[in-house]
Amino acid sequence: MKTFTKTPTALLLVLGLTLGAAAPALADQPGKDWMPMDQVVKALSQAGYADIREVEADDGHWEGKATKDGKLIEFHADAKTGAITKEKPADKDDD
Repeated sequence: MKTFTKTPTALLLVLGLTLGAAAPALADQPGKDWMPMDQVVKALSQAGYADIREVEADDGHWEGKATKDGKLIEFHADAKTGAITKEKPADKDDD
């Protein structure tokens, strides 16, 4: 009886691992059609951002931190144009 209750769990685990291995990895890497990071940094500078840091590819966009109007800001930038799509004050611990 105990073997029967453990078998479905083991089967689900094996099945999950197998399906997980077959799924494409969602690596945080710039796509082929993305604006290069140096151009994103230039676009951010032109938009009034300074002390630009931690720019990285994340979930289909550029993401990072920079100073704007004397405040540390977390931003998301469009992967293809570099346009800011989201910004918010960074956590105080991120200084």
